[in-house]
Amino acid sequence: MATSTLMKQGFLDRASAEPAAAAAIAVLAGAWFFEYVLKLAPCPLCLMQRIPYHIIIPLSLLLAIAALVRAPRNLLLVGFAAIAIAAACNVVLGSYHAGVEWHWWAGPADCSGPLTDLRTGGSLLDQLHAVHVVRCDEAAWRFLGLSLAGYNVLISLALVLIAGFGLSAAHPAHGTASRAPAS
Repeated sequence: MATSTLMKQGFLDRASAEPAAAAAIAVLAGAWFFEYVLKLAPCPLCLMQRIPYHIIIPLSLLLAIAALVRAPRNLLLVGFAAIAIAAACNVVLGSYHAGVEWHWWAGPADCSGPLTDLRTGGSLLDQLHAVHVVRCDEAAWRFLGLSLAGYNVLISLALVLIAGFGLSAAHPAHGTASRAPAS
């Protein structure tokens, strides 16, 4: 009975870690597809939104391995909490970026402010040729009304939920160690 419970527990932990890794890998592959195949250069905010995926991928793969070798529950809890925090930070960053694209608020000056200061002197034409800024306040692509930043918010929310499922599955109350026989 205890072996069956441990196997079930390991499966539940992996059932959260593996989809998190797969989703994060798919998001980065999609971002690289848009960047290198469709030639849509990412803005600075887009690049910042990739950072949590670079955290989630190795962490979730390590958690899947940890679940296979029946690592301590606390280690799994910390790992799933870190994934949830990284994904939640990406929800905030993606929401901010989507708001900048919809002009609900101002974005960073380096990607949504004026392109150049025309008073610096020199040839205006030379200044304009030297500037290549990918704008954060202009969505390069939309599908069903959502930009890539909007889809990033939805995917990151899903990752928060997946990590939350992993947290609940890894919680000690679900494990055999915390179950005491009835008196």
